[in-house]
Amino acid sequence: MDFTFTEEQLLFQESVRDFLFNEVTPERIRASWQSDTGREHLLWQQLTDLGLVGMTVPEEHGGLGMNEVDFILLAQECGYVALPEPLVHTALVAVPLLSDLGGELAAQWLPKIAAGQAKALVGLEQNLLVEDAHVADLLLLQRGDAIYALTPEQVSLRHNESVDPSRRLYGVDIPADAAPAVTGDIAVDLTGKTLNRGALGAAAQALGLAQRMVDMSVQYTGERQQFGKLIGSFQAVKHHMANVAVALEYAKAPVHRAAYSIAMDEVRAGRAVSHAKLVACAAANLAAKNSVQVHGAMGYPWEVDLHIFMKKAWALANTWGDAGYHKARVAQYIFSDEAQLGAVGTFS
Repeated sequence: MDFTFTEEQLLFQESVRDFLFNEVTPERIRASWQSDTGREHLLWQQLTDLGLVGMTVPEEHGGLGMNEVDFILLAQECGYVALPEPLVHTALVAVPLLSDLGGELAAQWLPKIAAGQAKALVGLEQNLLVEDAHVADLLLLQRGDAIYALTPEQVSLRHNESVDPSRRLYGVDIPADAAPAVTGDIAVDLTGKTLNRGALGAAAQALGLAQRMVDMSVQYTGERQQFGKLIGSFQAVKHHMANVAVALEYAKAPVHRAAYSIAMDEVRAGRAVSHAKLVACAAANLAAKNSVQVHGAMGYPWEVDLHIFMKKAWALANTWGDAGYHKARVAQYIFSDEAQLGAVGTFS
């Protein structure tokens, strides 16, 4: 069995990487913090023109009809540049949920999303707050065993500050007379799948963030001198970055495996996602910690770009389920009677 990505997937990743790195600069991110919405219509249209916004939209609704495996490498690149726009949220979370809901709701909104004419965003009780609710044209909100599909005029928003200035978070109040789009077991099942996709998106972005912080630290330590030598030549500094590189490399496979599990709708998708998010966010948090260390005092000023990526890593670690939640899901399987551990379970 071949677990490698196809040449087309890797080439698409490379082209998206080049575009994002050139367009989504730290200077542009800082400028977005000063705007009313924190988002750019021009950048969203560029992402739409590249086919990224409609990538997971079914072909019958004007999209490319691709799945989580096709998008996962691109989600990593979004993390690498700390993309503020809700591209990962849209492609990995909102669009699949809309597709699962189907009917008139999907027929009405999916073509608009693929064309870049509308944004749909998801809010689960697991997260408490909804990112980018202020720019959404459609909000898919879970409350208990019900999922609601509401427009901004039907809800009230309460702004909440985030540790990451690029994240615009809102509490959303649903009117008592709102009618749910779906309820009962179907809603519970869709909520679980949506949480998995959100956690997968966070894990993939965490990989990109970790890699960016490593790259920034390597560049800095290759220029900064102390006692007449580049600090990057010091063994202690090398060990800091090597520890992150090892954690990052070992986190990639679980993230890619989780994307496959979701795409194939496997029974083990939940624990695969939890494993992926735990190791990916641990790698990103380690990258943040060690990058600040090797930057020394220069790692702390607001003007240094490092904090843009560090704060997003912190935020992602606690969204779509924190470490405690995902450890509990993994532990529940490990200690169950049905657990197939070791080589027998892996290759059976």
